[in-house]
Amino acid sequence: MMINEKIVIEQRLSDLMEKAMRDILPLFQRIEAVEEENQRRVLESFRRHKVSDAHFQGTTGYGYDDFGRETLEAVYADVFGAESALVRPQIMSGTHAITLALFGVLRPDDELLYITGRPYDTLEGVIGLRPGGDGSLADFGITCRVIELEDGKIDIARVNQAITSQTKMVAIQRSRGYACRPSLSINHIKEAIKAIKDDHPHVCLFIDNCYGEFVEDREPTHVGADLVAGSLIKNPGAGLVPSGGYLVGRKKWVDKAAERLSAPGLGKEVGPTGDALKPMFQGLFLAPHTTAEALKGAVFASRILEEVGLLAEPKWNDPRTDLVQSIIFHDRERMIAFCQAIQATSPVNAHVLPVPSPMPGYDDEVIMASGTFVQGSSIELTADGPLRPPYMAFVQGGLTFIHVKLAVMNALKVLMEKQLV
Repeated sequence: MMINEKIVIEQRLSDLMEKAMRDILPLFQRIEAVEEENQRRVLESFRRHKVSDAHFQGTTGYGYDDFGRETLEAVYADVFGAESALVRPQIMSGTHAITLALFGVLRPDDELLYITGRPYDTLEGVIGLRPGGDGSLADFGITCRVIELEDGKIDIARVNQAITSQTKMVAIQRSRGYACRPSLSINHIKEAIKAIKDDHPHVCLFIDNCYGEFVEDREPTHVGADLVAGSLIKNPGAGLVPSGGYLVGRKKWVDKAAERLSAPGLGKEVGPTGDALKPMFQGLFLAPHTTAEALKGAVFASRILEEVGLLAEPKWNDPRTDLVQSIIFHDRERMIAFCQAIQATSPVNAHVLPVPSPMPGYDDEVIMASGTFVQGSSIELTADGPLRPPYMAFVQGGLTFIHVKLAVMNALKVLMEKQLV
């Protein structure tokens, strides 16, 4: 590339960045207002439950009488507006947490009704919506039906008509996952829960809350959800928690999930925490701020990438209810180049070149830029997606806004140098 071409690109990048920052700064005030409300709620809960350094000492073996673990779960229940919580390092992922909810509540001949379209790819094998792992819900005689969103909203009338006496659980995926659909606001989830519960009080309303925690000033359990699940290597772990997941909700449903995690009759009474408690407490305390930093990064990415003709969902000034920022490239080469440039601007494994590869749980090859301190952590900056039309990458997380800004600017520079935008 000629020197003058580099100068032109650098000047264009500088102009784009300045314009994007001018446009998005007013939105940062909204994000910070939500952060402040969530931080207040978390801080008050820590004080209410008298969290002390004694609560950071974990247990070994069976984990009996782990009062640090019990206090952490009481804080989680309080912060999420729930009766009970299960927060454990033994929960390996969001998919695992959701699986505990499904297998804890559902029994043979029960029906699961997903009312936000087909769930996230890795859950399709759990449920039995496609051939996959042995021991799916379908293998146990549990059926599943899917109702698609209507214009990005839950079709409440259709859902109420579809529910039968066999329907045990109604499931809502709050985030878009790897799909061309919007995430759902707490107000819309509240509306759906009320309408469904009014007509069908017997069902368990379950929410997959992955990527949604602390994005708004309330959680699904604040508006009537019976059971909610998520991952600690996403929002609530703030990048500090090396593994784990959580479930919050009504005590009877949380207890059933706990018996799937441990064993029937043991439930929440067992489960050693080792040295996991301190980062779990500290991660929860920092989660409102870290989530706000990631949201600022998503808004910046959306704004500046729109300026070069890429389609970003949500739009930079749209309301946000999860961390996920999708970028549609309509081109395999552009998507790969973008993800590789994000990896190259990571603090960990920046020298590694991600390439499309098969991944367990996915039908398509996946490219994953994930130069994170915690493997697979998506509260840290990642960019990934399955290689299939319309070639959509999902940009998630960022422990600091500045890191997201630097990485996105580098990715944009790479695309310009390769004449891909």
